[in-house]
Parts: sequence; structure tokens; C-alpha cells
Amino acid sequence: MIETLGELGVLRARVAGWKRDGLRVGFVPTMGNLHAGHFSLVRLARQHADRVVASVFVNPTQFGPNEDYARYPRTPEHDAAGLAAAGCDLLWLPTVETMYPYGADRAVHMRVPGITDVLDGAHRPGHFDGVATVVSRLFNQVQPDLAAFGRKDYQQLAVIRYLVRDLAFPVELLAGETEREADGLAMSSRNQYLDAAQRAVAPEIYRALLAMRDAALAGREMAEVEAEALQRLQRHGFDVDYAQVRRADLSDAGATATAGPHVALVAARLGGTRLIDNLEFAIGA
Repeated sequence: MIETLGELGVLRARVAGWKRDGLRVGFVPTMGNLHAGHFSLVRLARQHADRVVASVFVNPTQFGPNEDYARYPRTPEHDAAGLAAAGCDLLWLPTVETMYPYGADRAVHMRVPGITDVLDGAHRPGHFDGVATVVSRLFNQVQPDLAAFGRKDYQQLAVIRYLVRDLAFPVELLAGETEREADGLAMSSRNQYLDAAQRAVAPEIYRALLAMRDAALAGREMAEVEAEALQRLQRHGFDVDYAQVRRADLSDAGATATAGPHVALVAARLGGTRLIDNLEFAIGA
């Protein structure tokens, strides 16, 4: 049976009690409307911790003025049941007032430089400031020993890694693999916004990533690799924000990819639904 808490003092007392008993505490922060990808993160945290806390908080500071904060799906009963089945011990449900006691507009904000200026950071100004801000607050509230994040949000994971190292958070980060549907579509809460025709087309993002990887491994010119991915997605009706290959640290891959770890990344819209995905790969020496 999962315990659900919404009062910060009670949360801190519960976690402090676990730690007094010598227990290791894992944490999985989410925005709710959970799916198998989220539950896999709970199971990953469970492998490395004695107790697992998950949070559900739809964070207003990481949504832009024309984005889907108001319509982001809230499914608390479904989320609690799925978390319990995955092995979560405690569900933390903070209110906006708990998270931002002075209000979101007057909150202290965090900013991670450099890696937030490209890709999603360029197309969603302020988004990663909101992510860094809420994750910092959640770490302070829960005070976990470790936290699990998914690789599907590759740039977000990079931002959090930077944040943890720079601010010396005593939190070990675990990266969970991307969970996919049978046709390759990365699981996402936003997939439910797709109508039947759009859902049939959506796996083209993953196919484009595979093609980008294969072309980069073959030594193709990066400009051609990215242009072909862009054209492929546009032919299938996507409005593409970016389709790029970068080095694992998100720096530019160069004219042709050199030896080392790389990642292909796509962000594109079908109708009003924005989808992101990535594929990590390594080029041999």
C-alpha cells in the first residue's frame, strides 16, 4: 500500500526516520499521467534503494506561455496505483503553494549555462530554468540518496547532471533506458494527444533516428545526415524543431562524426503535439 503525502513537514519526518534506520532513499520525480517508462524508473530506483519516493507535480515554471500546462493530463488515482505496483513506498504530492511559497512569478530560479542554450533550450526559452528550479526544490524537500531519470529526455538528464555536480547535491543519479512501444515510438504522456492517423505516423521519429545513426556510422557528411532526416520527417507531416547529431556532451559533432559517443536527437510536432526522442551510439576509433 503506497502512502500519499502533501505536507512537507510530514514528508521530511518520514524520510528522516528511514535514514535514522540506516535505509537508503531513492527518488523518482514526475509530472504524473504515468506510463510504463515512469514505472521502470521506480523499479530501477528500487534496485538501488531500500525505500522509494515518487513525486507528481505539474511544474508551471517549465511551460512556456503557449504550451500545454493547463491541459496537461492529471491522473492521480491511476498514478498512485501504478506506482504502488512498481514498488514505490511514498507518493509526494506538493501543491504549487508548497513548491513556490512566494508564487511562481516571485520564485528564486536556477539556470544551468551552456547546454541549455541549444536544441530544446533554443526552442523553448526558459524551459530548462524551470526544470532546474523544480528539481532543486524537490531534492531539497525529499533529500534522497539517489534519483532516477529517463534517457528519453536526454538534454534534461544532462542539465540535471550538471546541476548536481555544480551545486554538490549529495544525490547519485541513475539513468533509465527509454521505454518504447512495439513500433518504436518512445513512451510519453503526450502520445495520448495523437489521433489515430497521427499515432500511425509517429514512429517515423524513431526510424529517422535509426537512419541518422546508420549514416553517421557510415561516415556521411553531418549536414547531409541531418538534412535527410529533416526532409524525411517533413514528408510525413512533421513540423520539425530539430533533427541533429551531437557528441554525447551535446557539443557540435563536426562536419563528420569522429570517434566517441554521440547522440541523434529529434523534436517535432504532429498537429499540436510536440514529441522528442533520441538515440545514443558510439563511433569506433
